[in-house]
Amino acid sequence: MALLGAHVSTAGGAAKAFARGSDIGCESLQIFVKSPNQWRAKPLAQEDVDAFRAARAAAPQPVVAHAAYLINLASPKEDVLERSKAALLDELQRCSALGVDGLVLHPGAHLGAGVDEGLERIARSLDEVLAADPGITTTVLLENTAGQGSTLGASFAELARVLELVDQKDKVAVCLDTCHAFAAGYDLASAEGYRATFDEFFEVLGRERLACVHLNDSKHPLGSRKDRHDNVGAGLIGLDFFARVIHDGALQGLAMVLETPLGDDDLGHKRDLETLRALAPQLAPAGA
Repeated sequence: MALLGAHVSTAGGAAKAFARGSDIGCESLQIFVKSPNQWRAKPLAQEDVDAFRAARAAAPQPVVAHAAYLINLASPKEDVLERSKAALLDELQRCSALGVDGLVLHPGAHLGAGVDEGLERIARSLDEVLAADPGITTTVLLENTAGQGSTLGASFAELARVLELVDQKDKVAVCLDTCHAFAAGYDLASAEGYRATFDEFFEVLGRERLACVHLNDSKHPLGSRKDRHDNVGAGLIGLDFFARVIHDGALQGLAMVLETPLGDDDLGHKRDLETLRALAPQLAPAGA
């Protein structure tokens, strides 16, 4: 079975994420290492780093972080691009200090400059950032997008193009968001669509490139290009998909984290994890 978890708060210190995760039954975690809506943040205190590493050593599990939403490595605007590269470097250094495995990153939006130019700019920017500090140990995890506006990475082919262009291939992998994939036109709701989606991913990107999964249902229909997450089984992807993916033999041991609505009582992730663990395996058609 996959290692199920959720995005959890780091309020009061990053180390507190582990207790919060344990309280709701997490086997993997996603956190923010700074505010996702700001370019800058005060440096990490060494005591916070030590506390985080100690908490993780006491409860070993995969941990990823999500990068700031402001970062756009595809931006044709030089000032935005430079700020984006600086912000990404800072987050990777924070993650490396904490020992976080991967940093989930939205690839960016070309803002009218064109898909090819945008993908090339992302790859160049990643190489610049990674070359700036050889001590970075955290992997960049490019997240597929719903395809809204000029955002890049809605197709597996676009993600593969970035991985083809980037020089430091061993430091870049992929995070698959299930809501985004569904919104972009990948039919995860049916058994046949599920198998076709993962067959395409493995063929175009490779299983070894899949580092984690964001487990989210979708409020909007297949191909809507609208990014609105829903709770497990409450959306239009449906419970059968979640039963298939968490029990898929090709994905065993993979970190799968929820980014679903918390609800008024903040217990949405706890309920979703309970729902997932109650699901019996669903067998998808064998791949080609």
